[in-house]
Amino acid sequence: MEPTEIREFTEQMEKGGANDLSYVSLIISVLAVLVAMVTVIGHREHTEAVLMQARATDQWNEYQSHRIREQNLETTSVLLSSTVGANLPATKQKIAEYGAQVSKWQGDIKDESEKARDLEGEVGTAEHKAARYDIGEALLQIAVVLASVTLLTRKPFYVVAAVVLGISGMLTALTGLLVH
Repeated sequence: MEPTEIREFTEQMEKGGANDLSYVSLIISVLAVLVAMVTVIGHREHTEAVLMQARATDQWNEYQSHRIREQNLETTSVLLSSTVGANLPATKQKIAEYGAQVSKWQGDIKDESEKARDLEGEVGTAEHKAARYDIGEALLQIAVVLASVTLLTRKPFYVVAAVVLGISGMLTALTGLLVH
């Protein structure tokens, strides 16, 4: 660049000035803070979904454990009933005890399967919320990039689009609060 071109460029920068674009920098800063907030909330919701899935899996494991024990006890009762000493008082008492235990476990098994299904429902809700936060985060990140393009091109269209997209991103993220 020649000295006259440098001087002309400096004059253009002073005329266009950083003051004219200071609002764009402010918008970028606000959008960046919003991106950070939505990102943290989204990550927490993803973590919640993973933890809820682990709880649901544990609950299903508990269900299966009781179900196996119940079936083993039923089988043992049937075998005891079919043995030669099935009419002995001690054998009859054991068969009755096993029958009572099987009845108790059948009720427990039903409760455990309901709890596991409820936990799976909560997993679905947490994943749905997390998806809303992810979409909001993406829209806010795109808004930051569009606002940054304004600094390069000096065309206000990009900052207006960034604000619209940023509002859309925040509204999308806020809908995550409404999911229950």
